Amino acid sequence: MPVVEFFSIFASLIKLPSGSKKIVPSGCRGMIGQVAGGGRTEKPMLKAGNAYHKFRVKRNCWPKVRGVAMNPVEHPHGGGNHQHIGHASTVRRDAPPGQKVGLIAARRTGRLRGQAAASAAKADKV
Repeated sequence: MPVVEFFSIFASLIKLPSGSKKIVPSGCRGMIGQVAGGGRTEKPMLKAGNAYHKFRVKRNCWPKVRGVAMNPVEHPHGGGNHQHIGHASTVRRDAPPGQKVGLIAARRTGRLRGQAAASAAKADKV
């Protein structure tokens, strides 16, 4: 809960819950409290029925079926006796719609190595 430590006509010093202090103009307004339903998304769904009812009112994006699990008439990655793409997953930028699945106009593929891997790991930690 923010606490006003110093108040004048021009500026106020506010101590925040983190312990940091901020100077703000005295004419500023603010809301006190927590947002209602803040941790709603942290609860696990536990069963497919809950996900079904969640997405039924939103849009038709559930369930997400993988392309390799489909038949060849339904997706470019479909078909075959084992679930594998069967060809390169990269596709050119000017490919027609329907062929544009996978890694579209990929600059590079594969595992990050060297400096790129170190910077990616550092970005994940932050």
